[in-house]
Amino acid sequence: QVELVESGGGLVQAGDSLRLSCAASGRTFALSTMGWFRQAPGKEREFVAAITWNGRISNYADSVKGRFTISRDNAKRTVFLQMNSLKPEDTAVYFCAMDPGNRLSFRPNDYNIWGQGTQVTVSA
Repeated sequence: QVELVESGGGLVQAGDSLRLSCAASGRTFALSTMGWFRQAPGKEREFVAAITWNGRISNYADSVKGRFTISRDNAKRTVFLQMNSLKPEDTAVYFCAMDPGNRLSFRPNDYNIWGQGTQVTVSA
């Protein structure tokens, strides 16, 4: 059974950077699209970024484009989210998710395996 464990969240100031990691167990990681989503209090879960199984294609929400970068290391079964120029509106719980169907989707329902999330808080 595949499990995803996020780490790297924390409390930072606006303009700072953070790097989130998501470590996966199981062999399906290297064959799957990986995505990052976030959910702020009182809001729906929203797409942040996704990357194909081979790392060649990535997709970003407009709100993070140019500031966030998704990458992966299949040998280490880990996907990363480098977040630069953080803003208070980036405050949320960040989740990584796996889609064995490789759809590079922005829809949460297309991902069937989720981590427990890591809190990112950006102060003004």
